[in-house]
Amino acid sequence: MTTPHTTAGAKVKNFFGRLDPLIVLIISAVLVTIVLPARGEFAEHFSLATKLAIALLFFLYGARLSPQEAVAGLKHWRLHLTILAFTYAIFPLIGVALRPLHLVFGMPLYLGILYLTLVPSTVQSSVAFTSIARGNVAGAIVSASASNLIGVVLTPVLVMITMGGSVTLSPRIFADIAIQLLLPFVVGQLLRPLVKDFAKNKATKLVDRGSITMVVYSTFSAGMVEGIWGTVRPLELLGLVVLAVLLVGFMLWLTRAVARWLKFSDADVKAIQFCGTKKSLATGLPMAAVIFGGANLGLLILPLMIFHQVQLMMCSFLAGRYAKQLD
Repeated sequence: MTTPHTTAGAKVKNFFGRLDPLIVLIISAVLVTIVLPARGEFAEHFSLATKLAIALLFFLYGARLSPQEAVAGLKHWRLHLTILAFTYAIFPLIGVALRPLHLVFGMPLYLGILYLTLVPSTVQSSVAFTSIARGNVAGAIVSASASNLIGVVLTPVLVMITMGGSVTLSPRIFADIAIQLLLPFVVGQLLRPLVKDFAKNKATKLVDRGSITMVVYSTFSAGMVEGIWGTVRPLELLGLVVLAVLLVGFMLWLTRAVARWLKFSDADVKAIQFCGTKKSLATGLPMAAVIFGGANLGLLILPLMIFHQVQLMMCSFLAGRYAKQLD
């Protein structure tokens, strides 16, 4: 006989059964961070491990893609221009249009909101979600990498135009992207005959989900240790979370609508969605340190940190739903 307790238990079980494993991992990483954030020497070692995990992921992506697919990704200029337009035109225009929010959050937090709209797209998570959703991975790799390379110059220029102030450029970001992302991808391409079967099994899925979880724990820990989360009122934090949810949701809808209007394939639509809606915390933080010098970056990077977590959770849900639809 079914009782109210067994019915409630079944509902809870079904709810957690429907959750995407990546969302569960992200939530778990945040909860662990609240109790036990990475500090000191452990944080340094974990940050290095995270970089190695991301490098391994791109090695596996390189091993999975045939040279023909990689070349096709490079040639797909319409896809790349569309993604770059969302990253460096639509997003900044939205950031400028949100200027009245300085009356709600204050000017320092609004400048943080504006700054998040100016930074490059993520590489690792954009490609990972495109892969999970079975979109155009080759195109996503090229577009997201190009976004970061172009952003080294374009983001400071946009900051100068929209926020004022002097800009100092550093070639270190080029080196970081080349060593951590592009080099492992090229090595994977070169060793593809030896490791392609290994890369095509569950190894890539485990590494992409694991590396995203490590990024969440590492970045969230940095905010906890530096006390960034305690510099604003709870209502302001809630407002930033709501704003991030609305902004990610709107951009996911807009990228899909425009991509369909431009008659891209289904695989390209997914790449445009997951690359065109992202903003990179990993690139945005060091760029902020370079652009703004020794200024206090706490409030400036807080909106980007919140947006980063929200985009991971919302996009992981969407990528998982796309995968289930295809299954």
